[in-house]
Amino acid sequence: MRIGQTSFAVFASKLVGSALGFVATLYFARTLGAEVLGQYALVLAVVAWLSLAGDLGVSQATTKRMSEDEEPSAYATAGAITIAGFGLALGGLTLLFGDGVNAYVGESIASLVVVLLLSGLFTSVTSAALNGERKVHLAGLLTPVGIAARSVVQIALVALGLELVGMLVGYAVGGLLVGVSGLLLVSVTVVRPRREHFVELYEYAKFSWLGGLQSRSFNDVDVLLLGVFLQSSLVGVYSAAWSIAKFLTLFDSAVSSTLFPELSRADAEGRGQSVAGLVEDSLTYGGLILIPGLFGGILLGERLLRIYGPEFVTGASVLWILIAATLLYGYQKQLLNALNGIDRPKAAFRINAAFIAINVVLNVVLIATVGLVGAAVATALSAGVGVMLALYTLRSEIAFAIPTGEIARQFAAAAAMAGVVVGGETVVRTVIGLNHNFATVVLLVAVGAATYFAVLFGISETFRSTVFDNSPL
Repeated sequence: MRIGQTSFAVFASKLVGSALGFVATLYFARTLGAEVLGQYALVLAVVAWLSLAGDLGVSQATTKRMSEDEEPSAYATAGAITIAGFGLALGGLTLLFGDGVNAYVGESIASLVVVLLLSGLFTSVTSAALNGERKVHLAGLLTPVGIAARSVVQIALVALGLELVGMLVGYAVGGLLVGVSGLLLVSVTVVRPRREHFVELYEYAKFSWLGGLQSRSFNDVDVLLLGVFLQSSLVGVYSAAWSIAKFLTLFDSAVSSTLFPELSRADAEGRGQSVAGLVEDSLTYGGLILIPGLFGGILLGERLLRIYGPEFVTGASVLWILIAATLLYGYQKQLLNALNGIDRPKAAFRINAAFIAINVVLNVVLIATVGLVGAAVATALSAGVGVMLALYTLRSEIAFAIPTGEIARQFAAAAAMAGVVVGGETVVRTVIGLNHNFATVVLLVAVGAATYFAVLFGISETFRSTVFDNSPL
């Protein structure tokens, strides 16, 4: 498998899907306002945490065991059975305590939470099987399909006046479509697993589940706690800023999802040098998009959030901090991905535990005292600690070089881009006289991206080689 091409295919798929989701979110923000958007973010955060409890690392364990090419059908079936059992049990508990869920969100949506939970777990099962078969590109291609379906249904239902309920129903439809499509694409069949298959999944998942908890902690702890301390409208503002920061993680996520089965297979075959090379590649390209995104968030934060509506501009103060947090977390994720890929889930477990504890404590303290900015700062600080712990741990397992030169060149190209964007904004405002905010943002982002990649292509031999090596020509 040509890893560069696969990573780009996954990234392109995620990019198309996120663009469609971005358009839908803009529509919701302008039509429904920050309060309903905040409620929507709270529901998705609750579902995400329930999904974590319904998975408990089993999907990643399934991918890991399937990628080792020993009885993949048995492992896939065992994983599906386990997750189905967890999901049904959690769905029942959610309905039992539905009044508490409804009170937290502010709407009667407990039954929809169950539907979202089950559809999400179904999708995780099929995605795990596709990744385990090293069909990462196919799993990635399903993303825009699901988001497109979700967005169309959501917009239609919101236009009919269903508001939050319409958004949640559309989200469930998109998830079910991805799950069914993934099921049709997997090659494994349903077989009767033996006890040892469940045991092997458990042996891996008992440590890897905390990686999912760490991811949820990074993505949702701040949102959940903001829902406790602040009103829904401010949660909506914060979630809008988060959506921009997360958009920039698409390539980073594509790299990690593409490399995991490759790392796992290389380690299983005893190819230590290949493992080290893959780790170095992941660190080289983990910040490829996030680094210029950080500069862009600092320079264009207010303009970006003004697209959502005037009430969202207050989130500009946290946007660049959240992007910095995602940059640090992106490197941490690549390092932990490598630890899990070489079958060291226990080491990853310890790092995840430390990260979660720090993240929760800092969020509680700083949200209560500083508010929105406190949530962003807490997330960034915990990510910084996490990446240092992950780096120290992985270097004790694998001898690899940190590509400081390539990372420095990416920062240099981003700095050049920033200069062009600052000058371009002045020209657009004073010479051209363009007063349309959205058009200005699109123009500046396009010019900035072109500048960044042109400069990086010129100063980085590694980047040039990667482009040429993975070119279809």
